[in-house]
Amino acid sequence: MDKNYLLPSAAAKRLYEKVRLLPIADYHCHLSPKEIYDDVPFDNIGEMWLGGDHYKWRLMRAAGVDEKYITGNASWHDKFIKYAEAVTFAAGSPLYAWSHMELSQFFGVEDILSVENAETIWEKANTVIREKQLSPRKLIEMSNVEYIATTDDPIDSLEYHRLIADDSSFSVKVAPAFRTDRLMLIRAADYPQYIEMLSSASGVKINSVSSLSEAISHRLDYFCSLGCRFSDVGIQYFPDRISDMAEADSTFKKAISGNEISDSEFMGFLGYMYILLASEYKKRGIVMQLHLMVRRNANTELFRSVGADAGGDCIGDTISCRDLTYILDAINSASGMPETILYTLEPSVSAKLVSIAGSFPNVRCGAAWWFCDHKRGIEEQILNIAECGHLGTFLGMLTDSRSFLSYARHDYFRRILCGLLGSFVESGEYPDEALAGKLAEKICIGNIRKLIEKGESR
Repeated sequence: MDKNYLLPSAAAKRLYEKVRLLPIADYHCHLSPKEIYDDVPFDNIGEMWLGGDHYKWRLMRAAGVDEKYITGNASWHDKFIKYAEAVTFAAGSPLYAWSHMELSQFFGVEDILSVENAETIWEKANTVIREKQLSPRKLIEMSNVEYIATTDDPIDSLEYHRLIADDSSFSVKVAPAFRTDRLMLIRAADYPQYIEMLSSASGVKINSVSSLSEAISHRLDYFCSLGCRFSDVGIQYFPDRISDMAEADSTFKKAISGNEISDSEFMGFLGYMYILLASEYKKRGIVMQLHLMVRRNANTELFRSVGADAGGDCIGDTISCRDLTYILDAINSASGMPETILYTLEPSVSAKLVSIAGSFPNVRCGAAWWFCDHKRGIEEQILNIAECGHLGTFLGMLTDSRSFLSYARHDYFRRILCGLLGSFVESGEYPDEALAGKLAEKICIGNIRKLIEKGESR
């Protein structure tokens, strides 16, 4: 891509020069700590690009590519060629930009990928991989990453986080994040078995919400011992009521016995758990991340054949702002609000969420998420935060990715951010370019670094 890509003004170019080489704190991603620890060099660019990146898988499906070239048993070479065919005409897609930025940043390939030159780029990239022995850690270090928060279930052993922490040859902080989706989804068929695994992991016999709370507390303490600073939930449901302890206990006991749970019981239990978890996060200085308005596994056949996280999720229904403020208000009244980050997959709700965040202490809106992290979505999210919130507290970009090449997305974000701030400077809306530069630095690394350090100092 051109060096001035997404930098439409002289001010934007100058601001970008101030931030382009800043470190990255990736406070929400889905990288594998095992892969980071094992650090096995990649064999080819097909494996690197398509081994687990459902963003790219979705683009291929949208282009009509057969599933055998996406998650099937086709060779990495053939999968790469099919991806090249898909991306050739993907004008306007962020994947078109990201793919070319990745080729440039990690392989020194400046050619525009197309059907015609896919074989040549395959060979060029693979030569670089062989010569540089590109591996997960090398890609992380090449990207100037200083902090990674992975996504980890409460039952995870975190053995690879411990091994990474004990490895003095790798300076990047890799910390777990407490992801509670399976804990919350009490109507899942395997929920009783999951609670048995949680009981084993925590050392607490779980047979009530009281013992569940004790087990959660034990696991959070363990996560914190390995540097946990963030929690997360990303289920497609959001509560409209809060059970009291007696009702939550009754519902939980029905769930672990394999009995049917009504919609009202489920919503009430979710509400109870939001309050409980927020209180535990507040005690430990853990940041609570809420990923809202997502529809999981919309394609049943894809889910049956490939599993979750295969590109079958989509934008979900708008949740009631009344329900969200109700839950946030209950959290704030019960325990005080932990540091909280709200994300929405439904872009029309972004401004509403910014206004809701501003009604409570310690709550802010995060980066444009998933189907919104394209140029227009990022610009709209920044503008909504600027107009309805406070841009100086924005935490900037994250990858939300399983790909070790996805750090190019931070450069994409920084260019868009500097393009907007540059327009503010040149229009006179925010005329002090020096201050605009400091603001860009705060958003790109300063604010998230401060938030991480705040928890580590507890």
